[in-house]
Amino acid sequence: MIERRPKTLLAMGLRVAERLVTGPVRERLVTVADVDPDLVAHDFADPRAAAVLAEAEVLYTSWGCPPITAEVLAAAPRLRAVVHAAGSVKYHVTDACWQRGLLVSSAAAANAEPVAEFTLAAILFANKRVLEIARLYREHHVALDWDGRFPGFGNYRRTIGIVGASRIGRRVLELLRPFDVDVLIADPYLTEDLGVQHVELDELLARCDVVSLHAPLLPETRHLIDAARLARMRDGATLINTARGALVDQEALTAELVSARLFAVIDHTEPEVLPADSPLYDLPQVLLTPHIAGSLGGELARMADLALDELTRYARGLPFAHGVASETLARIA
Repeated sequence: MIERRPKTLLAMGLRVAERLVTGPVRERLVTVADVDPDLVAHDFADPRAAAVLAEAEVLYTSWGCPPITAEVLAAAPRLRAVVHAAGSVKYHVTDACWQRGLLVSSAAAANAEPVAEFTLAAILFANKRVLEIARLYREHHVALDWDGRFPGFGNYRRTIGIVGASRIGRRVLELLRPFDVDVLIADPYLTEDLGVQHVELDELLARCDVVSLHAPLLPETRHLIDAARLARMRDGATLINTARGALVDQEALTAELVSARLFAVIDHTEPEVLPADSPLYDLPQVLLTPHIAGSLGGELARMADLALDELTRYARGLPFAHGVASETLARIA
């Protein structure tokens, strides 16, 4: 039983709130917290939001939450916690929040699930050459010699490389366990045994049929996959990027893809929307999607539910199950 309902303010983009705070979420939210589900702070300077902020103990946030700066905190003397119904907190939880000692939680674990599912599908389709075969079948309207065109295609005993032992990378490892594939992982910070072979990145690139990126974008990981590392990949290998576009030197990748030496599944590019004349839109060996691997549509409810679980724990005086520590921010997305 919840013994108290902490004063809570919703803080996120208005369109995000329309999609995230649906009927079931609203019903549960008002049970757990003292909150007006119709008041969404997309600007902390708004008079109505400011009045509630002055009394709020918790911010229930999501995408589009304004930065919680020192000035915002000065106007929120009772604020004790930020419960984020989305992934990264880097865009709104500032240094001032950590200096205040705010408790912070993130629904990154919930957002990881659809990305991992998307990645699993991409891996299995890539090895089976589903997109290329579907295109050829659509063009020719006859059965062709698929083994002749794609010798050795399929997933049995293929080698999959996971770059980054992040939350998503680890979930992809779990989803791959039922399949007859060999899995390698590369992560300079990994010290535990995840049940797969841990190798250096260059070795992984050279050995794998599919390479899937799950590293955070940090100054040291920008263009982690550059021209030299792309050149290490096997002819006909597939690069999957559901992480951040800037992890890859896009000019170098485009050159490899135009040459038809590599295949790619790209869900995140730099810039996020490519110029209209980018060849990546039309290359037959490229599946280009507009940043859809993460939570969208009905998947938003998973993040909202996890955040409500965290808000419930806070109301009961329990520690967060998905708390974020300031010292980990340097190595997470």
